[in-house]
Amino acid sequence: MSARPLPVSPPAEQGVDSSGITAFLDAVEADPDIEPHSLMILRHGHVVASGWWAPYTPERLQLLYSLSKSFTSTAAGFAVAEGLLDLDHPVISYFPEFEADITDPRSRAMLVRHVAAMASGHLTETYPDALRLDRKETVRGFLLIPPDRDPGTVFAYNQSATYTLATIVQRVTGLSLTEYLRPRLFDPLGIGETAWTQNRTGREIGFSGLHAATDAIARLGQLHLREGVWEGRRLLPASWIAEATRAHVANADGTPEGARSDWQQGYGFQFWRGRHGYRGDGAFGQFCVVLPEHDAVIATTAATDRMQELLDLMWTHLLPAFGTAPLPDGGDEVLRRRLARLALPPVEAVSEPPEPVDAWSDAEFVPAQGVCAEQPTLTGVVVTSGDKGPRVSLVEGDRRLELRLGGTGWTVDPGPTPTAVSGGWTEQDTLRVDVLFLETPHRLTVTCSLPGRTFTARWHTTPLHARSLESLHAPSRQSSTDHGKTPYRATPSAT
Repeated sequence: MSARPLPVSPPAEQGVDSSGITAFLDAVEADPDIEPHSLMILRHGHVVASGWWAPYTPERLQLLYSLSKSFTSTAAGFAVAEGLLDLDHPVISYFPEFEADITDPRSRAMLVRHVAAMASGHLTETYPDALRLDRKETVRGFLLIPPDRDPGTVFAYNQSATYTLATIVQRVTGLSLTEYLRPRLFDPLGIGETAWTQNRTGREIGFSGLHAATDAIARLGQLHLREGVWEGRRLLPASWIAEATRAHVANADGTPEGARSDWQQGYGFQFWRGRHGYRGDGAFGQFCVVLPEHDAVIATTAATDRMQELLDLMWTHLLPAFGTAPLPDGGDEVLRRRLARLALPPVEAVSEPPEPVDAWSDAEFVPAQGVCAEQPTLTGVVVTSGDKGPRVSLVEGDRRLELRLGGTGWTVDPGPTPTAVSGGWTEQDTLRVDVLFLETPHRLTVTCSLPGRTFTARWHTTPLHARSLESLHAPSRQSSTDHGKTPYRATPSAT
């Protein structure tokens, strides 16, 4: 089925001051620690602003990291509504084969609602220890770790909790999360292709790994803003939306810094409460911000380690832009043109090798001292010339990622690992190449130095547990037309 486009409206008609959006764009682009990839703003059910920083595009899937958790929560909501899942049943009741192994009374007292709310009783992340204890069945490993406190009394961000919730949903439904959500969420909302990373058991990991377009983030936010109703049809009970998005266990530390933190306002069922509204969020700036008090949704994809700063810019510039009544058109057309020409600046460099050109022909480079700390899998770089311009090979043992420098802009290679490349010679003996891995938030800068035939590599945001450069892409995708196909299996991403 083809997705019905979301309604579009000039900002002023929905009471949004376009100058506030413009100020937000100015601030984001001026911040050297934030690399924006996309933005969608919905007000009163209408898209009032949307833009993608080229070479990112609207249809491009991007790894959502822990924003995946909010989709897992939604799957749990459907399972509860269908009577397949009971929040007040012990977790162990869904794993009878572990009954004899799990003897700790707190582990046995852990309820489904506790893992949904990151309130398992553990004080720290348990996923590495759970994997160590049982790599084949991580839920068993998790349940073998005695909680530090009674379940339901303390919050700790814990991938094992979400993984356990996702596993229960897949057990009681007999389907992967994607297969279960396709007819219940993705198709009704008009969400097209998605892809979700699986672990070695073939199970979608739930806490991360979902790849989806920005439009999918916006639609999930709008469904929750409308308390489970989509285009007049109720998909989820309003009671579930309320339960999933309220704070279950306090997580504030009582400090002034904590009061200003959007990560210390409480946690729902895989949704964060914020200083304004609530949100799903993923590492490096993947946000689904829902603002009931403003009847608005903000969806972003980005690459930044300063996620609080990105939220602060929303509060500073976007919140004041939401008015209570339609406004005169004071700059909507200016904003529309600005959004249409968003682009990440390419590397400032000369596109052809300087004299002597032969010095760069088939030049091989080895890691400079310390490069392994930045990119431990990259073992070499080879620069060659070609009819369509210079080529750069990133070598990882017996693997090579081939890149082409195509001039002064971004050169996009659609696959199998989609990339955009920009670079050239920044000095007589220095070549810089920036690689955007387009289905992730990540950019790698590789710099080759001719005198020593060495290179350095630097991540702008470091991928969480990537196996190789070639692995930085979405697993095989599922659309509304391929129900029942077995997705590609990959090792897990992180948060």
